[in-house]
Amino acid sequence: MPDNSARITSLEHIASGKVRDIYRIDNERLLFVASDRLSAFDVIMPTLIPGKGRILTRITEFWFEQTRHIIPNHLLTTDISSLPLTEAEMDWLQGRSMIVRDLEVIPVEAIVRGYLVGSGWKEYQKTKSICGISLPEGLQLADKLPDALFTPSTKAAKGKHDENISFEALVRQIGQERAEQIRDMSLLLYRYASDYALQRGIIIADTKFEFGLDDQGQLFLIDEDLTPDSSRFWPVDSYQPGISPASYDKQYIRDWLENSGWDKTAPAPTIPDDIVKHTQKKYNEAVKRLTGAQ
Repeated sequence: MPDNSARITSLEHIASGKVRDIYRIDNERLLFVASDRLSAFDVIMPTLIPGKGRILTRITEFWFEQTRHIIPNHLLTTDISSLPLTEAEMDWLQGRSMIVRDLEVIPVEAIVRGYLVGSGWKEYQKTKSICGISLPEGLQLADKLPDALFTPSTKAAKGKHDENISFEALVRQIGQERAEQIRDMSLLLYRYASDYALQRGIIIADTKFEFGLDDQGQLFLIDEDLTPDSSRFWPVDSYQPGISPASYDKQYIRDWLENSGWDKTAPAPTIPDDIVKHTQKKYNEAVKRLTGAQ
């Protein structure tokens, strides 16, 4: 199945990330396009997840609307009918595109962890800490943390690995005031979204946010927001500390990759059809639970 992102020629292509492609509309606006690509362990998979880009866009638009009272975001509209696109381009881009403000990106992944899982669990087993933040003894896999933790990382280029950094390193990179603002905003967003999702049967175990600045230095939430790609979503009804929870995100593919013998360097192995279909199903369930959409 081809990745049709490469076929968009009516707009200037300015960048591609692991999942998204960015095009310039004019001096103030960009077109953000969510492809069907999937990244795991910072490597782009050779296998697409059909329809995934539209699901990510739907969830991001939902959360951007839900969190506008907390922080402004870069989304202007998802209506692309006014853009100078061919019919084929419009068909591909419909439902997976956002027209957004062109902002200065702050080069940091603002990660918030509410539960002990993933790399945090591996680190805790060795040091009883996550990213240098000490934690109590005796915690189990998937335990809820005493308090949500802000653990920033570098924002790596495509093909490179993000690296965890301390809050002090973040301060040195972007300044004390801006670092504190991003930390506090990330925790506020996570707590709001976690409470909201919990009422709809989903635990948000962790997530990452990205931020940008306008010409006046105002902070905006950008990129994607609380999607199955940027978060771990667990069903409340089967959650049990001490075991690896079922998920509504790409953890199913991560688990398959972990057991495949792959060394986590490109190229990644081809993902079997049954794993792809299961992942599609989980992403769709997340949309329905969070938004109530059918």
